[in-house]
Amino acid sequence: MSPKKASGCGCSSVPISLIIVILGGSYWWFIHLGHLNISKLLPNNQQTTNPQTPSLPSLQHKIPNSPHTQTRATDIPTTNPQASPLPVTPQKLPQLSQTSWDKKAIRGIYLSRYQITNNADEETIRSRVRYYHDQGINTIIHGVWGNGCTMYNSVVMQETLGYKSCANQFQERWLDWLIDEAHKHRMQVHAYFEKGIKIDKNSPIFDLATSKKWIVPGVDKTYAGIDHYVLDVESPEVGNFFKKILVEFVQKYPTIDAVQWDDYLGYYAELPGKVDRTARLTNFMQQMIADMKKANPKVSFDICHHNPYWAKRYFAADWLSWNVDRVFIQVYNDANFKQELNYAENYAGVAITDNQLHHLKELIDNTKIKSILVFPLRGKPEETAATIKHFTKNE
Repeated sequence: MSPKKASGCGCSSVPISLIIVILGGSYWWFIHLGHLNISKLLPNNQQTTNPQTPSLPSLQHKIPNSPHTQTRATDIPTTNPQASPLPVTPQKLPQLSQTSWDKKAIRGIYLSRYQITNNADEETIRSRVRYYHDQGINTIIHGVWGNGCTMYNSVVMQETLGYKSCANQFQERWLDWLIDEAHKHRMQVHAYFEKGIKIDKNSPIFDLATSKKWIVPGVDKTYAGIDHYVLDVESPEVGNFFKKILVEFVQKYPTIDAVQWDDYLGYYAELPGKVDRTARLTNFMQQMIADMKKANPKVSFDICHHNPYWAKRYFAADWLSWNVDRVFIQVYNDANFKQELNYAENYAGVAITDNQLHHLKELIDNTKIKSILVFPLRGKPEETAATIKHFTKNE
């Protein structure tokens, strides 16, 4: 009888040492010579990606298209398909480069004391803040005082004048809501003491100020179309009133970022008597600022005024001696725009009106201009903000 044919491959007859040599050589060839890319041998629909490394399109989808975005899809490094299969540690992505407009320290807009407060509820206040943020504004300069009265309930007003605020249907917490919403969006709120130490005949304190002789003799005709009367801060009653008002404000609203007074803080040179009130105004300002800083040292005291020569020569306002924190130079007159910029470059920034937005590109491109404030002279701040965004979106 013939012997039965052995089943299987007959591997049992191969020496074990030979098998080890063959396997070791194959492994060495695969690692050092072959560099075989298995994915190339698979159909397209069977190729896999590393689940721990998202594809570029998905990252692009997650990055918002915003000027404040911190990363860009084009900054994400591509991966090597032959790289180690070990998990990839995400790299810290570079920040999105800022535009020239974004680099301005303060991009501010003025809101007069009646433009946002009257009958405005909390959501209205907050939505308006978000609107200005979306237009590229980072600072709201909002009126809280003007024409002799406050736009908030004031104990000092009540005790001194017999009523607690200007006649306005504001809600008690309107400024708290505005500050809170602004800070959520990394914006600042500056309290604007509009009209400073000047009043007109429509002021609720005009008759009282006249009877108490709180007004400097004469009519201030600095601005055409309206007569102003200047409260005499040399009077102890008037001086103490303003100091108490400012101290009360920074204590009532401790998270306010700054207070700002404007060129109405001064005495018009053409007032009768030709009295030089410069030294007395300086003394008052130094005392008022010192009192404010003692009450709340975190608040910046700012002014938006004429250049130092004009301020002192025509308004007795020697603000170089006042110990203010920041000065913004008003450049509301196009006739001497270039000359005023020479001053503005040396201080905190410049203020223009919405009639001068054609100068915006020039101001943005000027790296010496640190901040730009815009006053909506036409009384339509939302339209002004939209126009600003139009001018700056490609800067």
